[in-house]
Amino acid sequence: MTKLTVFTPTYNRAYCLPICYENLKKQTSKDFVWLIIDDGSTDDTEQVVAAWIAENAIQIRYHRQNNQGMHGAHNTAYQLIDTELNVCIDSDDYMPPNAVEHILTFWNEHGSDQVSGIIGLDSFTDGRIIGTNLPVSLKRSTLFELYSKHGVTGDKKLVYRSELTRAYPYPIFENEKYVGLAYKYYKLDQQYEMLLLNEVLCCVEYLPDGSSMNMLRQYLKNPKGFAFYRKELMKLPLASVMFKFKQSIHFVSSSIMAGNRRFMMESPAKLLTLLAIPFGILLYWYVSRKTRIS
Repeated sequence: MTKLTVFTPTYNRAYCLPICYENLKKQTSKDFVWLIIDDGSTDDTEQVVAAWIAENAIQIRYHRQNNQGMHGAHNTAYQLIDTELNVCIDSDDYMPPNAVEHILTFWNEHGSDQVSGIIGLDSFTDGRIIGTNLPVSLKRSTLFELYSKHGVTGDKKLVYRSELTRAYPYPIFENEKYVGLAYKYYKLDQQYEMLLLNEVLCCVEYLPDGSSMNMLRQYLKNPKGFAFYRKELMKLPLASVMFKFKQSIHFVSSSIMAGNRRFMMESPAKLLTLLAIPFGILLYWYVSRKTRIS
């Protein structure tokens, strides 16, 4: 029985998906299924994937839906996944040849229902690790404490138990296409730690049309999604006051963008939000000005 789903949300990425596909074909372990969530592409993604399915080189599942944004594609993936584990590989990224084997071998040796999954490494396409390695003396950690307590930096690749990722679906806001994916991860942090694996599981290339490169525009176009995400971060039980204050600033800024005058009533940290109002107004002004200029 297949144990791992590699899922890829994609929108008009037929031009770069072949790199992801070619590297999946090179995996030293074929014990996985590739689930492609086509989030309403208007290019030839469907035809490209159909040709790959006909090749029958690896297991592929294809699902097409109306455009909902990255978080909506994740919601759909988690509903469809029927394997024990899952990992998201974005359409402009790819897995090194031994990544699937590393995941499955490590999980077979150390995995259990006492943890939510595995944290591995991301690298650039030239092999440089993104941020820092994981602490070698540490076997388990929550994602939040890995960054806030243990000094880890940079994007990391997350492998989760699929029965857990179906919980905490991302909200869909009308006319918006973005909610921070870490909302779900930090929710799971409150129940489980994750195993740490110092192996590269994903090679990353930040393309000009990727969400990472367009964050300010995302911020302006999706204020309700951003406000929701910041509000949830303010609720984290182990977060420091300074961390929550920073979230309050973003919450104020996004609430202004969304035209939400009730943000003080909705805030889970009202005093911090009150203190953050001047800084939130400045951030709102900065984002508005930068996006107009660019």
